[in-house]
Amino acid sequence: MPEISASILSIDSEKSMKILHELDEVKIDYFHIDVMDGKFVERNTSDIMYRYCSEIKQISTIPLDVHLMVKDIKKYVDVYLAFEPSIITFHLEAMETEEESMELIKYINSNGVKCGISISPETDVKEIYKYLPHIHMVLIMTVVPGKGGQALIPETILKIKELKNYIEQNNLDTYIEADGGINLDNVKDIRLAGTDIIVAGTAITNSGNYRNSINALKSE
Repeated sequence: MPEISASILSIDSEKSMKILHELDEVKIDYFHIDVMDGKFVERNTSDIMYRYCSEIKQISTIPLDVHLMVKDIKKYVDVYLAFEPSIITFHLEAMETEEESMELIKYINSNGVKCGISISPETDVKEIYKYLPHIHMVLIMTVVPGKGGQALIPETILKIKELKNYIEQNNLDTYIEADGGINLDNVKDIRLAGTDIIVAGTAITNSGNYRNSINALKSE
């Protein structure tokens, strides 16, 4: 059964403490923190995500799953290390060289945090293979990063299947996370493709019953 990482990107900021507390009560597996800088993607969520992390740390011990959609990755890694996250994920597309990527992986791991790498829909999944022995997780974006309210891109499910096959054939201990447009209508396909961690936002927070929606995402 997959784990659920609840995205808080679209929650009502005026009700954030109440919503975060309710998500804590239903014991989601992770809080998914979408950090955007307005450069790598158009949207800028840096300030609000920092605030949400501060609030989470006041009320919850549920681990943080930090997804950096930024250009100056090292700067943001250092900022979010202060919150002791479980996972920090950066985008392969934001890196210029393989050497830079490996240095960043080593830096994140050296701070006792699991490292993930994300790839956008247009990136060939094979681009990630060389990094798999060194990272904890691959985040497959199932929509274009940085834009809310998008429908899941069906072709990205094939990327998940391809990656899962490669991981199994090479006996690697690498998790797969999927993020973007996931709801009860498509989550079964995402699970069957081999996803270990499902990121869901409005499918949970707009549902009216967090516990039921989480259980449905895991088993629908």
